[in-house]
Amino acid sequence: MKEIREILLNFMTEQAYKPMNLKELSKVFDIRKGELKDFKKILKYMEEDGEIVQTTEETYACPERLGLVRGKFQGHQKGFGFVICEEERPDIFIPISGVNSAMNGDKVYVRIEREEANGRKCEGEIVRIIERANTVTIGIYEDSKNFGFVVPDDKRIYNDIFIPKEKNMNAKSGQIVVCEIYKWPENRRNPEGKIIEVLGNKGDRGLDILTIIRKHKLPEEFSTKVLDYAEAISEEIPDAEYKRRKDLRDVMMVTIDGEDAKDLDDAVSLEKLPNGNYSLGVHIADVSHYVKEKNPLDKEALKRGTSVYLIDRVIPMLPKKLSNGICSLNPQVDRLTLSCIMEIDSKGKVVSHEIAESIIRTNERMTYTDVTKILRDKDKELIEKYDYLYETFKNMEELCGILNKKRMDRGGIDFDFEECKIILNEFGKPIDIKPYERAVANRMIEEFMLVANETVAEYMYWTKVPFVYRIHEDPDEEKLMHFAEFIHNLGYIYKNTQQVHPKHLQQILEEVKGKKEEVVVSTLMLRSMMKAKYSPECIGHFGLAARYYCHFTSPIRRYPDLIIHRIIKEYINGRIDEKKITRLKGEVEIASQQSSERERAAMEAEREVDDLKKAEYMSEKIGEEFTGIISSVTGFGLFVELPNTIEGLIHINNLDDDYYIYDERHLCLIGEHTKKVYKLGEEVKIVVSKVDLDNHEIYFEFAKENKEDANFEEIKDYIRNMKEENKTKEVIVENETLHEDLE
Repeated sequence: MKEIREILLNFMTEQAYKPMNLKELSKVFDIRKGELKDFKKILKYMEEDGEIVQTTEETYACPERLGLVRGKFQGHQKGFGFVICEEERPDIFIPISGVNSAMNGDKVYVRIEREEANGRKCEGEIVRIIERANTVTIGIYEDSKNFGFVVPDDKRIYNDIFIPKEKNMNAKSGQIVVCEIYKWPENRRNPEGKIIEVLGNKGDRGLDILTIIRKHKLPEEFSTKVLDYAEAISEEIPDAEYKRRKDLRDVMMVTIDGEDAKDLDDAVSLEKLPNGNYSLGVHIADVSHYVKEKNPLDKEALKRGTSVYLIDRVIPMLPKKLSNGICSLNPQVDRLTLSCIMEIDSKGKVVSHEIAESIIRTNERMTYTDVTKILRDKDKELIEKYDYLYETFKNMEELCGILNKKRMDRGGIDFDFEECKIILNEFGKPIDIKPYERAVANRMIEEFMLVANETVAEYMYWTKVPFVYRIHEDPDEEKLMHFAEFIHNLGYIYKNTQQVHPKHLQQILEEVKGKKEEVVVSTLMLRSMMKAKYSPECIGHFGLAARYYCHFTSPIRRYPDLIIHRIIKEYINGRIDEKKITRLKGEVEIASQQSSERERAAMEAEREVDDLKKAEYMSEKIGEEFTGIISSVTGFGLFVELPNTIEGLIHINNLDDDYYIYDERHLCLIGEHTKKVYKLGEEVKIVVSKVDLDNHEIYFEFAKENKEDANFEEIKDYIRNMKEENKTKEVIVENETLHEDLE
């Protein structure tokens, strides 16, 4: 079938080809009557896969020849949206009139109506829905006498879903429900569906996070088949594995993780060699020994793509029997691992390495907190408790500094954003939110994992075997120029060279370090960059300034790591042939795309849960005053970020002392009359004015003190302007006392 598809595709891409219908194509390819059914199936599969498209005249053609672009529709709550293209080209704006029944997430064909020009975005019209994304959605049920509606929780789904009375499962108004769509929107009619589950009443304990889980289609439970398969796995390590693997049980090594971590997938060992070099061992749980290709665990792991961490719970990629049990590198037990042992010199260069299947027994389960107390705080009690590891930890800190310096010297970008830790009580209510410290122990493990990931990626790159790389493309040129213009106004210079190099950006971060504009400059720089993703092509990682990079260190919680472990083991055991290479090409393509998509879904869910709990926390702080910095400026207002990472909006309607104009070039709001400027990085005092728990939005207003300061400056500017217009006398008369104070 593959050969026939390729022949058809080649035929349709020829310049002379004119769209043909089924009868014409079957005549050209001499399809007999008995073969017509199969031939029709092939065309249908090609159409479903987006290789060809059937026109309204029922002829077949390649979408490119018809001027169509394939992509995913990203809806907006106001009805318009964008198509994120599969090919490398800018997003296409879709006005409401061009949406044509598409819903958020649908795969579509779009026809370009107007190319990008004069600052206006490329615009198009959706002409075909390839695949519907929202067969099931979650929302609030609204009942009426003869029918009902589900208002989707995902605001990007513009249409409410019509529910016939007999298909509402006796849901009541205001309840949160799961609904299955069976009729799609057309001719301005709403989609139609049926309720398949009533989750409960708004405000029920735990329902807020459950709603987000369902909204992002995160799988909550494992099927019986998957759980039974996991339970059947023996916890005993076979004798054959002891005999054939590198035995590292006598090597001193530890795991270093957060206090709450249960899936310990990496251990580290370090030895100072007689020649002054370091022997760093990064030992990763050999999950692929248990999760074999195409078994139920593998299929489920690919579907999930990643574990998802939602404050008070984890949705794991693998069942607990593996993730917290036989794969977790718990202390003082034998575990199967894949080890990358590197000899690193005093400059941070990996001078030699070995990648081997191994068996280990970790000495201790350390935490970031305790290791930091040992190294930074010189905690005598902990130093005494772990005296046999103390020298190793000091050497680890030393090597961490060497590796970090090497990465910074070559231009690696180190964003030092503060992450937050949200603390919940036993009822799931947030009681504290504080910055999460990225201390010396965290940085040590980061550097060791980075160097292992690079070493493995470079090693596999030169084997020419299909592989899954972690890539980060060069920044968007237009966004980068916008960033350069902005920082120029702050007094910083970005060297605009023909080829963008991360070193230039890292130098700017070093210049702003510790200054009030640090967060703003870092945020804008990050926004100018592309998102990292998985790919079968090794094009390098811009942010790390790394030519070769992959994810090797977390196979318990990331599918790319799992599949590359499988590939590495096949290669080092000499089991890669031409047939295997051909098969791997398809597998790494699928794994890269699926893993990137599931990573995005996980990040969106994690961010939404954080926003939900932050809003809930601030709902108890209405009327309280805080100091923060202006972290973002838009046409509709200012975002202010507090030291605990919480961000809130001061809407432009609440800036009632003047009419403010948004200056997009300089990212600031300017008062039309007073010329008062609100700019990024400015420290301000705010009061929490309102919290919208439904939409997880927090609203601020300027504190009275801030307003008084602002008014003082505004009047001061006003007087100066009046002086320039020779109207000083009248101003002095009207503001006599104030004028004396100003002088």
